[in-house]
Amino acid sequence: MSRKSKRFKHLREKVVGLAPLEVPEAVKTLKGLETSLPKGVKPCPYDQTVSIAVRLGVDPKQADQVVRGSLVLPHGIGKSQRVLVFAQGDNVRIAQEAGADHVGGKELAEKIKEGWLDFDVAIATPDMMGVVGPLGRVLGPRGLMPSPRAGTVTQDVATTVREYKAGKVEFRVDAGGNVHCVVGKLSFSEVQLAENIEAFLKYVRQLRPASAKGQYVRNVSLAATQTPGITVAA
Repeated sequence: MSRKSKRFKHLREKVVGLAPLEVPEAVKTLKGLETSLPKGVKPCPYDQTVSIAVRLGVDPKQADQVVRGSLVLPHGIGKSQRVLVFAQGDNVRIAQEAGADHVGGKELAEKIKEGWLDFDVAIATPDMMGVVGPLGRVLGPRGLMPSPRAGTVTQDVATTVREYKAGKVEFRVDAGGNVHCVVGKLSFSEVQLAENIEAFLKYVRQLRPASAKGQYVRNVSLAATQTPGITVAA
């Protein structure tokens, strides 16, 4: 049995059978997994990303039940996102001064069509959508297409760039009714992770579609990159 499988087997045994935990206890349990490893089993060598998955009682096939949004988490996500901005005129300078990594127009669109995707977030001013629109087939499946609903098609370029550089996150319900979101790093304090998670869950609850029937938040799972999931009380 490999060292990795020994490690994961041990971690799974630590969480299997656990009742759903309140957010602070779930965070404490998650952070304690790596320190619980037996002698001879090495912990993960890097700072793992912590993510949350929420199963919702919605039908994503119905347009009025598509849950999506974006928010700035209280403590960021532990990394600086690479931000691309489609802009022209004065907005080019504004985006650059706000900290955008790439700013441009048709030349960026051509690079993307050729397969270049060296960025985490794409923002566009409304007057650039004629250039951005044809990129939908490339950017859409990767969750990178600028959208007014997500706030990434905007005239307020400076604020939007600064928010994403500070750790703003986006999410959209998938075909199975699940939303996934990064909520920080395992090196974050328990308080930082708990506050990020609680802010995310509060926001998701506020997005409940009026047409959704029955229980809305059905299951919540918290995990780091190399750990099994821990069920959080919904």
